[in-house]
Amino acid sequence: MRANEPLVMALPKGRILSEVMPLVRRAGIEPEAAFDDPSSRALQFATNISNLKIIRVRSFDVATFIANGAAHFGVAGNDVLMEFDYAELYAPVDLKIGRCRLSVAARPDLIKQDDPSRWSHIRIATKYPNVTRHHFAARGVQAECIKLHGAMELAPSLGLCRRIVDLVSTGQTLKENGLVEVEKIADITSRLVVNRTALKTRSEELGRWVDRFREVADAA
Repeated sequence: MRANEPLVMALPKGRILSEVMPLVRRAGIEPEAAFDDPSSRALQFATNISNLKIIRVRSFDVATFIANGAAHFGVAGNDVLMEFDYAELYAPVDLKIGRCRLSVAARPDLIKQDDPSRWSHIRIATKYPNVTRHHFAARGVQAECIKLHGAMELAPSLGLCRRIVDLVSTGQTLKENGLVEVEKIADITSRLVVNRTALKTRSEELGRWVDRFREVADAA
């Protein structure tokens, strides 16, 4: 990271972006027109701030871009922060958006006959293997994780495993695929995330943005 290069803000693609952008705009950041053009395939955008640009990446990649210094700050869910646990990331502001929970789910017939106190080994489909292993290890259970990036709800019905760990909002997707929520692992919201080294070397610039987003989140 060079001290005179433009600041780079990493924002997540997908459903959270529509919740993030009102906060970004209230913080005084307006991206170029191509950002809102559905036909544009650009991933990097100028803004109305001369020394600030935005990159738009997958939600799981936001943390990686920031932790490795390719972006200076951005927005990521604490599910992503928990999964990667990068030491180089600092998350000073809970933006209070993207509310959901990370939960264990299974088929109802399994729950009726299952006794969690007797578990020693379980097999689970998830895109959060690190969080899942840590959660079950805390109770002395070995979790064998099958990593999937989507369509998690299909895994039990197709015999891939008996349980999944995934994000749950309303629970409708689980219901429509014959699953029920068994246990909550953590409440999830999106956070403002900053690269620790950048915060030290460009404390004045990044400190202003941290303060601004804190004001916007508190006002919302």
